[in-house]
Amino acid sequence: MTAPPDHPTSPPAQQSVPAPAGSGSSAAGEAGRAYPLLRFLPFVATVLYVAAVLIAADTAVLDLVKYALYLALALMLPGTLVYRALRRTPHSLIDDLAMGTAVGLVLELPAWTLVSVLDIRGVLWAWPLVVVALFAAVPRLRRHFLVRDGYTLAPLGFSWAVGGAVAFFTTYLSSTFLERNPILPTSEDTRQYLDLAYQLSLAGEAKYQFPLHVPQVAGEPLFYHWFGYAHMASTSMIAGIDLPVVALRLAIPFLCALAILLTAVVGWRISGRALVGAVAAALFFVIGETNFTDPVTMPFGTQSSFVIWHGMSMIYSWVLLIALIGVICGLITGVLGRGGFVLAFLLLLASSGAKASSLPVVAVALLVTFVVVLAVRRRVPWTLLILGVLTGAAQLFALAVLFRFQSYGVTPEPFWSFERFWTPADGPTWLAVLSVVFAFLVNMQLRAVGIVPLLWLRRGRLDPTQVFLLAGGIGGPLIYLMVKQPGDGNQYFTRSGFTFAVLLSAWGYAMVYDRAKLSRAGRTLLAVETLAFAIVLVVAQFKLAGPAEASVPPQAIDPLTPLLRWSLVLAAAGLVVAALWPALSRWQPALRGTGGVVALTAILVVGAPGLIMDMRKSERFSNGGAYATVSLPKSRVDAARWLRDHSAPTDVVATNAHCINAPTDGYCDPRSFWLSAYAERRVLVEGWAFAPRVSSSGSWAFWDPALLARNDAAFTTPTAASLTSLANDDKVHWLVADRQVAMESPELRILANLRYDNGRIFIYELR
Repeated sequence: MTAPPDHPTSPPAQQSVPAPAGSGSSAAGEAGRAYPLLRFLPFVATVLYVAAVLIAADTAVLDLVKYALYLALALMLPGTLVYRALRRTPHSLIDDLAMGTAVGLVLELPAWTLVSVLDIRGVLWAWPLVVVALFAAVPRLRRHFLVRDGYTLAPLGFSWAVGGAVAFFTTYLSSTFLERNPILPTSEDTRQYLDLAYQLSLAGEAKYQFPLHVPQVAGEPLFYHWFGYAHMASTSMIAGIDLPVVALRLAIPFLCALAILLTAVVGWRISGRALVGAVAAALFFVIGETNFTDPVTMPFGTQSSFVIWHGMSMIYSWVLLIALIGVICGLITGVLGRGGFVLAFLLLLASSGAKASSLPVVAVALLVTFVVVLAVRRRVPWTLLILGVLTGAAQLFALAVLFRFQSYGVTPEPFWSFERFWTPADGPTWLAVLSVVFAFLVNMQLRAVGIVPLLWLRRGRLDPTQVFLLAGGIGGPLIYLMVKQPGDGNQYFTRSGFTFAVLLSAWGYAMVYDRAKLSRAGRTLLAVETLAFAIVLVVAQFKLAGPAEASVPPQAIDPLTPLLRWSLVLAAAGLVVAALWPALSRWQPALRGTGGVVALTAILVVGAPGLIMDMRKSERFSNGGAYATVSLPKSRVDAARWLRDHSAPTDVVATNAHCINAPTDGYCDPRSFWLSAYAERRVLVEGWAFAPRVSSSGSWAFWDPALLARNDAAFTTPTAASLTSLANDDKVHWLVADRQVAMESPELRILANLRYDNGRIFIYELR
């Protein structure tokens, strides 16, 4: 694996490379020049489709308009101006706008921090105006409002492909997330995915408090990657949109669309091929994990399905990480000037608090690239060295300031994630190890197989950008395999590495595609065959796949058996086609030389049923969706929102509801987050399961029994003295009693003012 001796003298996108149809043919480019409005048709069609999906999910049109204005004026406009000022060479309008929006997300963080520290949150809306005014006032910056030269037109095929990916993934979100989780409960039987209330509570905390604490345990510091929730809070404050609407309708579809767009433009820019960007976006957000169970299972986690909406920090971090990859690659190739280092550092800092799994993978990729380039060129690659120092500084900031050196239970333990699949005899046999490793690669990494032909065609002589992507794509899964996290949180390292892998895999696909030299008819035939194969795979899973059944006697590897069998079936079918291919090529001369691209396309498409099977799984369940849901009665949320509207943001609340179900034999499942989520207030003690110290200890027992006893006594045995102490010492102003948990003492009506009663929830104000 070596690197060429010199940087390219011009950005890859500016190099003369033949563009195949589907990634933007010359005919498409001529059509774009002849009919300028035609170039905007994919964008308009995609926006209208996404808007229609959101409206169908009970999103108010006025909220959509407010959100669109917020995105355009408070993120895209200031972010694009700053990006244009810092990047040296323009690439395309879509690149400026996508990267600019990512930069806008970064700039929003210090603006939110400043107004929060100064407690002037009401003026947060003014931060974009400050940026725009600065660019309007300084003559050298004023030119960035309108760029006329240096742009490459986005091919129509590329635009339609990216728009299609956005539309498809929005449809996926609609089926699995939007339709299953109402903005507000509609009845006492409403159920909601477990983590959504917790995420909403973090956004409410960021909206009113600084520094952030665990909303469910007032005063407990939050050592967590919380930047995404500050973004949701900022959205609500600037756009004037109710926070549940932001969290459960708007933020996640927008961030997914932006991640798809960024994947496409970064892939196009670093490779010089629009095809690479379009394929990378499809591999990331259209093709799913390879599996063969119904309902679909997740033996090693997932890359994109489910995880994006169940924890919005993942998709928020991906947006920043993809933009960061684009900036680092631009610095490596010399496309970006000194301003690129500023962009890189901004994105590194933002990534550090977006997801803890991002920077370690970036650091590994930079280190490997540094070593390779140093060994090949025998001179210090200063760009990589500076980027490494900046990455180290950002990581140190995260560890010391954000996480306070909390590990959340992450410890070195190689292959811990695979141990559950070993045969529990005298240790794993070599066959068991190979089977599990093979299943992991097929299930989670098959979409990265385009890297193999790239390595082969380049004879291992990769340029530094490709080395960086390869190191990140391998580094993420390696970190996952080398560490343990009791809640399987080490999966996120694989997901961070996947952003690198899909870009390089798509690059390899483009190389194989070019070698095939397909005619127009050949390109059409390949597209038809790809779609037909994907349909066959989906139908086969619908008809043949079933639940993962245990063998007799049960074996640890049973969850992987359907995937292993399906892999053997597909491999056998592939061998049959390969054996017949010479005869088929003689019968149809047009097939000659296309075997490689046909085979690679088929392998990359094998995971096509993944997201569709996940949608099917959701459709089989009633309200709440296909995953771990909890009861979210309308009476509880109505009471919490009344409290939000009648209390001060600094008020602390106490409640008698701590568990998601009635405690059994003294056991409490403390994952109750509804009150802090919908009241947007800190609670003295609600559910404590996600507090940092619980993750570190591995026990759900509350760490301060005296505090919990004092909290509960306010409901069971209140006295004037105890309530006064609660108000003065713990700053509690409100008591929220859920009578389906336990009846509160009649003394509360004498000692406190009953302010709200809906038959189930009773809210008292302390005098």
